[in-house]
Amino acid sequence: MEHSNEKSLPHYIGFDQLPINGKWRHGKGAKVLRDLNPYNGEVIVEIPHASRDDMDEAYRSAAKAQVEWAAALPGERAAVMRRAAQVMEARQEEIIAWLIQEAGSTRIKAGMEWGTVHAVLLEGATLPYLVEGRIIPADIPGKESRMYRKPVGVVSVISPWNWPMQLSVRSVAPALAVGNAVVLKPASDTPVTGGLLLAKILEEAGLPPGVLSVIVGAGSEIGDAFVTHPIPRVISFTGSTPVGRNIAKLAAEGPTLKRLELELGGNGPFVVLDDADLEQAVEAAVFGKFLHQGQTCMSVNRFIIDDGIHDAFLERFVDRVNKLKRGDPNAPDTMIGPIINEAQLNGLRRRIQEAVSAGARQVAGGEAQGLVLPPHVFADVTNQMPLAQTESFGPIAPFIRAQGESEALKIANDTELGLAAAVFTRDVERGLRFAQQLETGMAHVNDQPVNDLPYNPFGGEKNSGIGRFNGIWAVAAFTTDQWVTIQHAPRRYPLGNL
Repeated sequence: MEHSNEKSLPHYIGFDQLPINGKWRHGKGAKVLRDLNPYNGEVIVEIPHASRDDMDEAYRSAAKAQVEWAAALPGERAAVMRRAAQVMEARQEEIIAWLIQEAGSTRIKAGMEWGTVHAVLLEGATLPYLVEGRIIPADIPGKESRMYRKPVGVVSVISPWNWPMQLSVRSVAPALAVGNAVVLKPASDTPVTGGLLLAKILEEAGLPPGVLSVIVGAGSEIGDAFVTHPIPRVISFTGSTPVGRNIAKLAAEGPTLKRLELELGGNGPFVVLDDADLEQAVEAAVFGKFLHQGQTCMSVNRFIIDDGIHDAFLERFVDRVNKLKRGDPNAPDTMIGPIINEAQLNGLRRRIQEAVSAGARQVAGGEAQGLVLPPHVFADVTNQMPLAQTESFGPIAPFIRAQGESEALKIANDTELGLAAAVFTRDVERGLRFAQQLETGMAHVNDQPVNDLPYNPFGGEKNSGIGRFNGIWAVAAFTTDQWVTIQHAPRRYPLGNL
């Protein structure tokens, strides 16, 4: 089967192999990954795991291929990104179908993810021209001081299953665009959309062999070694805070210190002040909570509603939620599709039971059908309950009453996480003042928090991560600065009478 000159990407065919060192081949690990469709449980593809030797080969070939790739003209690297965006356009429906069937994305969400991936690739076509140096003033006679910006070399990317293609490409594309090679490890639930499909697209776009390898393997065999390997200089990880902490520890303890780009968990507050437009706020709230079944780091995790409008808002919210279509993610108007796997669903069931036991009042819910869990809404929640203090990552919406703006702000910030937040008010300046006091990396006035745009800084505060993605922040993340001076005239040194 040909992999580099195919007329179309084969659907469900060919992704049992991994791109390592410029060749597609089976992994040499002892286990086989069964990639399942979360809606119907069908096996999509079986992928032999990569071994440690496979991983080592990927890193060593990346280091070798990176030298020539970094030496390519900016326009050559930009052209690969543009062609990859064109491949995305030509194969839009096929890519969307993959996201639906492997990640359990609804067609609505899959279309949005396609759009964000396409936008990142177009962004990647501009980033080679943003790798700029500087001439720096120097207080030494005859000295010229320069700063050169260079690629770091090899970048490790570890991506999650929820927005698999987007959360891979937002690191892979800029890292490649500025002259690095990449070794990518996608989540085991989404090996194709999180890695193999992206590799195929970039290969067709003309990315040289060996510059991108994809490793699919068991964490028990290659997980720690993927981070501690001496070759990669930057680790880009998106996932939970506990796993991110462990990666940070490994990155510090390995044979070479690594730089980190971490986007971790969220506990997003959605604050509705007493003067908000309720209709606008409810529509945004439903979307911001239940897009992709709430399986998004930016999803609303807590609704903090002013006491004066709480009951009216809750009533409208529940009415709107109960009308959401759930079930087959391929149907054009389905909003609630499947949870990614059985373990994740069981975790959500435990959270629901804990909420009831803690005294929260359930006002919407129902039993799961397969892995499709209907929206659950809880009133009478306090910010001290586990439901409010930890990330749900599912279709569970807790409501907290706030006695005025100052208490709403206090509740919103009373968490160890600080990724994204939203506030609704008719007074834009009031909303801006409120947003600036939120201890989050991203805050949105009169919009829901699921926003990720090229050239805008994406990232969190507190335990929600380190660093920022997109635009000039991505250039900084995947390059390093070297200071070089030139002494044009002989320098006098203070050596006394010598």
